[in-house]
Amino acid sequence: MLALNYRDSAPIHSQIRDGLRKLIVTGALAPGEKLPSIRAMSMDLVINPNTIRRAYTDLEREGMIHSVPGEGSFAGGGAPAPDSPRREELMAQLRDAAAQLRELNVSDEELMRAIEEVAGE
Repeated sequence: MLALNYRDSAPIHSQIRDGLRKLIVTGALAPGEKLPSIRAMSMDLVINPNTIRRAYTDLEREGMIHSVPGEGSFAGGGAPAPDSPRREELMAQLRDAAAQLRELNVSDEELMRAIEEVAGE
């Protein structure tokens, strides 16, 4: 399900969070599909359960997953909640990139075409 790179500078919980996010966004994990329990994933990956818990907590905060007490965690709809920190972070990065492109004399039309290309994928 997930592959961890212990040589990567990214923390393990971030790799798990990002890997699960990618599986949800791409549809590999369908909305409502049950995720492995924290204990099961920690045994499969041979890492501390608190590391998995932190990744799940981050994803839940973003609205990517939801937890049901006594039943487990489930994939969300694939889009972060409108007020999620991740969404706000990505929007800020988009604004920054647009500002930098304008400094390089990229026209509004070129910028909009690039956004439309990505949106159409």
